[in-house]
Amino acid sequence: MKKILAMVDDIYEDLELWYPKLRLEEEGWQVAIAGPETNRMYKGKHGYPCQATLDIADVESEDYDALLVPGGFAPDKLRRDANVLRLVREFDAQRKPIAFICHAGWILISAGILKGRKATSTVGIKDDMTNAGAIWVNEALVVDGHLISSRTPVDLPVFGKAIVDALKARG
Repeated sequence: MKKILAMVDDIYEDLELWYPKLRLEEEGWQVAIAGPETNRMYKGKHGYPCQATLDIADVESEDYDALLVPGGFAPDKLRRDANVLRLVREFDAQRKPIAFICHAGWILISAGILKGRKATSTVGIKDDMTNAGAIWVNEALVVDGHLISSRTPVDLPVFGKAIVDALKARG
């Protein structure tokens, strides 16, 4: 069974967490939710609650097959957490899928892993992405190796499919 780690904090984009989470669970895979505090309920931008069952500080990348980073404004808070950046760097070093959408690119920027890599995001952080060295493309889905990125909730169908395809390709 595949195990996917998803990150959450207050003001996450509700659809960008729940759509891929449910799509991955439809495959029979487990999606674990990690936040700054275990068992805390986090509220999305639109008020939808999500309970973290793990503390980000306690998570080990080796225990998961992929990382899901939803957007919203949570990434601006999460990018300040050294454990979040450690996990992103570890998933990257292990070449495990990292799926990020909308403002989630902020976390990869802070982790320092986008230089020379093709990615997309909401146009609102395009300058941040390019200033970090990313090759920013205005497309619904951009896959560069194990990095999977999309722009906004409108792109969720292709984003969700790409995550599933990447995990199936890993065997």
